[in-house]
Amino acid sequence: MKPTSEAQLAEFICSAAGPIVVRGGGTRTIGACAGEVLETGGLSGVALYEPGALTLVAGAGTPLAQVEALLAAEGQRLPFEVPDMRGLLGREGHSTLGGVVAANASGPRRVQSGACRDSLIGVRFVDGAGTVIKNGGRVMKNVTGYDLVKLMAGSWGTLGVISEVAFKLLPVPEAGATLILHGLSDQQAVEAMAAALGSPFEVSGAAHWPGQGTFLRIEGFSASVAYRAGQLQRHLAGFGAVEVEEGTARWAGIRDVAPFHAAKGDVWRLSVKPSDAPAIVAQMGADAVLYDWGGGLIWALVEAGADLRGRIAGFEGHATRVRGCVGPGAFPPELPGVAVLTRGLRAKFDPRGILNTGLMDA
Repeated sequence: MKPTSEAQLAEFICSAAGPIVVRGGGTRTIGACAGEVLETGGLSGVALYEPGALTLVAGAGTPLAQVEALLAAEGQRLPFEVPDMRGLLGREGHSTLGGVVAANASGPRRVQSGACRDSLIGVRFVDGAGTVIKNGGRVMKNVTGYDLVKLMAGSWGTLGVISEVAFKLLPVPEAGATLILHGLSDQQAVEAMAAALGSPFEVSGAAHWPGQGTFLRIEGFSASVAYRAGQLQRHLAGFGAVEVEEGTARWAGIRDVAPFHAAKGDVWRLSVKPSDAPAIVAQMGADAVLYDWGGGLIWALVEAGADLRGRIAGFEGHATRVRGCVGPGAFPPELPGVAVLTRGLRAKFDPRGILNTGLMDA
């Protein structure tokens, strides 16, 4: 199934005789489910772009690259720095806006600008009964029903098939710089990143690659970047020498987890309290790790088939298997209270249980 309109999408879902597998560009899907494939690529096109109002409305199947090129021509960008997962997952194709929202895909800039869901101001989708639902608005001042807009971000197509999305935008920074500290232990690196993020110098990225360095990003007007970089150097002097590198080119590799692209093994993504991150990593027995979000996000490379959750049982946070054996268990099991809420939401939005059935089941 490849609908070319929202009405056709609703008709397909309403008449579906069995499970449906929702697919955008297929570049960031994890987990596994079975059923008839419904591709959203036909729901493509920019419906509204107002550079002066910093807003964009587009179909869910619109290629991300097309949107980024359109925004770049006006000196604007999506605020949340979308990761490109093709290299990590060994995929081809083109990421779509609907897939970005469904995965709540968010890169290093999340520490400053928030996640994808924080920039999402409107959404249209078709639920499992074939009903078209509109939530939010097309401008930032019109955000009625904002909670449902956020609920769809990160739902992985289990509550409805997104047909259209609306985003608030930000200008592209005039300049940027990367501050680098070498030789820090994981614990020292997390402390340094916390000190930087807690400073008044507006850090837009904080990552640690053991053995390579601890990286901090500053963006904005040229004079402001130069001033803040110097101030941050002094602020972090207790952690050792701080090198200042002009530009932010290295952050694409951090965003896309480039260090793990050619490496063999499973890749896990952990969301944790930053101060807990070094102790959790110490229990992993991982072949390699990469910290992002000041330590709140851990990318871990482990041997194929490893039960990483078992190794770090009892930690506070979530562990998702992003690359590895296909089957149940990619997504973390939910706490009992959360599971009750999840079942209630799915029963409401997908009463027949046909949308990406089993995808997020542990």
